[in-house]
Amino acid sequence: MYIFTLNNNRLMNPKNHGVFSIPVIVGALGYFVDIYDLLLFGIVRKPSLAALGLTPEEVTTVGEDILSVQMFGLLIGGIIWGIMGDKKGRLSVLFGSIILYSLANIANGMVVNTTQYAIVRFIAGIGLAGELGAGITLVAELLSKEKRGIGTSLVAGIGLTGAVVAYFVSKTFDWRVCYYIGGGLGLLLLLLRVSVFESSMFHETKKLNVSRGNFLMFFNNGTRFRKYMRSILIGLPTWYVIGVLVTFSDQFGREFGIEEAISPGKAIMFAYVGISVGDILVGFVSNWLKSRKKALYIFYALTALFVALFFAQSGGSAAQMYTICAGLGFATGFWAIFVTMAAEQFGTNLRATAATTVPNVVRGSLPIIIIFFKWLRSDMSYVTAGLITGIVVMIIAILAAVRSDETFGKDLNYVEE
Repeated sequence: MYIFTLNNNRLMNPKNHGVFSIPVIVGALGYFVDIYDLLLFGIVRKPSLAALGLTPEEVTTVGEDILSVQMFGLLIGGIIWGIMGDKKGRLSVLFGSIILYSLANIANGMVVNTTQYAIVRFIAGIGLAGELGAGITLVAELLSKEKRGIGTSLVAGIGLTGAVVAYFVSKTFDWRVCYYIGGGLGLLLLLLRVSVFESSMFHETKKLNVSRGNFLMFFNNGTRFRKYMRSILIGLPTWYVIGVLVTFSDQFGREFGIEEAISPGKAIMFAYVGISVGDILVGFVSNWLKSRKKALYIFYALTALFVALFFAQSGGSAAQMYTICAGLGFATGFWAIFVTMAAEQFGTNLRATAATTVPNVVRGSLPIIIIFFKWLRSDMSYVTAGLITGIVVMIIAILAAVRSDETFGKDLNYVEE
């Protein structure tokens, strides 16, 4: 599968860049804006849809539909930006995607009905799909193999605090203004992007007569296909937790008999505080254990524990729900390692495509998870359906992780046939 290695440009040798270098800092800020915009709908879902005239019941059902549309946009965008990242460069994706989702979020503040809302969230989803994969790929290729796990964890950990900021902004401003702020932050980020340079590995690959960004290469080789599918499946628990348990924590709260009203926006904020801490910690755990997979198993165990605690609630309080959501977030803080593993699995001519499509296919799987959840609800209670959905998702992810390759310390300086 590997046909030859690349020669590093001495001026851009990965060993020259530290975990607090400009590419890491700007990558973290870019992901910060990305997460702010990505999670903003979940945070302002109830007030924004109510302002458009929906009933409380419609807020839940239409909210599920719009969230699914947004995630489908991420799925489509992941393929588009991933291919562009390997064909045109990592920086071209970082610039193009942020322009698209920034303008979409500004437009989001102008919608007057749910159809417009869904269309704009779809477009925003396409734009949001490019940020993480291209950023992680760039950082992974610019840092040495000893530093890249920590570097990518810092990008994800710092970036994920965007959800916390989005929550506090939503408490201060009208939901339309929140979207305007997100769009403005994105356009300001473009000024910082000028200081970031392209990966030397990508420049070297351009000189070679190899196919770059060919999405079909993931399907024309059995070994590569299995590796790609496992890279996707190991991330499924993250969006089950965020997209089902946390986003609809208000509905679960009512089912659990919690008398206090649960704020989904607040639940998301607490979850992302936990995710941010977990994402930073997982990089150090991975380095300490000298293994991506062992770190992943530890966080899977924590995820299973907090999912069990979530469904063990009976009565209780809003404070308990928020605490468990924070624990769920921390436990699913393996997002950074999961995306890093995707980047490390493939050669430079496919790396951006893999690192961009894999997390967005996981995000795009949320509509399927929600459909499965709704189907189970037709024959059983809301709580039982949610629990069974989680069990199925965790089993699939664990089986994929067991069969996946260890990528810690892997040399990335190669291309694939």
